[in-house]
Amino acid sequence: MSKYPQYSNYTNLQCEIIGHTALVTLANPPANTWTAAGLQALTQLVNDLNADADIYSLVITGSGQKFFSAGADLKLFADGDKAVALDMACHFGEAFETLGRFRGVSIAAINGYAMGGGLECALACDLRIAETQAQMALPEAAVGLLPCAGGTQHLAWLVGEGWAKRLILCGERVDAATALRIGLVEEVVATGAALEHALALAKQVGKQSPSSVKACKQLIQGARQQPMNTVLPQEREAFLALFDTADQKEGVTAFLEKRPPVWRNA
Repeated sequence: MSKYPQYSNYTNLQCEIIGHTALVTLANPPANTWTAAGLQALTQLVNDLNADADIYSLVITGSGQKFFSAGADLKLFADGDKAVALDMACHFGEAFETLGRFRGVSIAAINGYAMGGGLECALACDLRIAETQAQMALPEAAVGLLPCAGGTQHLAWLVGEGWAKRLILCGERVDAATALRIGLVEEVVATGAALEHALALAKQVGKQSPSSVKACKQLIQGARQQPMNTVLPQEREAFLALFDTADQKEGVTAFLEKRPPVWRNA
């Protein structure tokens, strides 16, 4: 049982707990656009999931068959109100930075168009699985804006500066096959199969020590901001710190006893 019965009370989001996985569905039809309330709800939901020791992974997908998410509703910015723009930018930044800090493994099941803030949501996840018909783009510059929720940073980190510039500066849209080739997604599957594959991958996460996953994720992401000679000592320190966890003792004991481990996330 989850410790948080309020998992059903998040604006524009549906959350279902499947084993140790939180399945989060973007639910603001028809295009699953982001609202201020929806972004605040995502921030709260991820924080709640982080506080639930029974949750090891998070899968996020879009409702319906056409859109993962089309991003923000441009009508919000039609009158040029800078106060509204600042408010939305802050909500976008907080939501996706919080998603990026989820202590477990986050997987985006991209089941359709992922545009603008929709793609930035997927970029904030650890892994991305796209259906063959999916289309991805960061088209903000075409309307006088720019990706302000991590897009310029996460995209360049994943695909390199050249392809990041093609998508952001040239407004190029990529299909699933191209996204796989350039490293924007890790897997392409048939239409309707992204969620199934994402949940299967999340189930694999459940076989790993949650304590180890958290430490490894922090080290991998830490390499983005720090040189290797700084991170390598942290890697050894994190290794030793795991010996203070129940999961480390359980993992080794279970291996020696030839049985599946029972993780406590502690």
